[in-house]
Amino acid sequence: MKQVKVVLAALSLCALSACSSMKTSSDYDPAANFNDVKTYAWVEKKTQDSSYHLDGLMDQRVRSAVDSQLSLKGVKLTEPSTADVLVNYLTKVDKKINVDTFNTNYGYNPYYGPRWGMSGSMHTQTTVREYEVGTLILDMVDRESGKLIWRGSVADTIRDKNTPEERVEVVNQAIAAMLINYPPKPEAK
Repeated sequence: MKQVKVVLAALSLCALSACSSMKTSSDYDPAANFNDVKTYAWVEKKTQDSSYHLDGLMDQRVRSAVDSQLSLKGVKLTEPSTADVLVNYLTKVDKKINVDTFNTNYGYNPYYGPRWGMSGSMHTQTTVREYEVGTLILDMVDRESGKLIWRGSVADTIRDKNTPEERVEVVNQAIAAMLINYPPKPEAK
């Protein structure tokens, strides 16, 4: 019985992840040598204006997920003065609108009886749905040159009413998906 529950839980997680609308992308400077990137530090905040950052709890979640993923890739957190790259992120939220219109031509026509496409009237139903898409952008800047060498982004529909545990899981999945192809592999020529 216990094995059945574990299998059902695993299948449920797979089904949920398959339904995700998460979109990731990354870009990088092909001249940068990512083999030399062994350490990183977070960019120090120079202003008290936090309007472009997430709230404090979400900030902790994002930083923790990035720290965990970079650690798995062998890149260690260190002091800003000695780091190979400086890391920063920003977020944005865009409102989107989805409009769906459905036409049906089913009904009763006195000459043909009840048939598809033969009715004398058309029924139209339109639904409008407004939703928000959140985007998280992660930058890596070469500390010595100050040049941006890598940028990754992840975007997904924002869903309300998540528990703190669900929020942590969503952030961990998003950061892992964004960093899956880091460091970039040089293209074969």
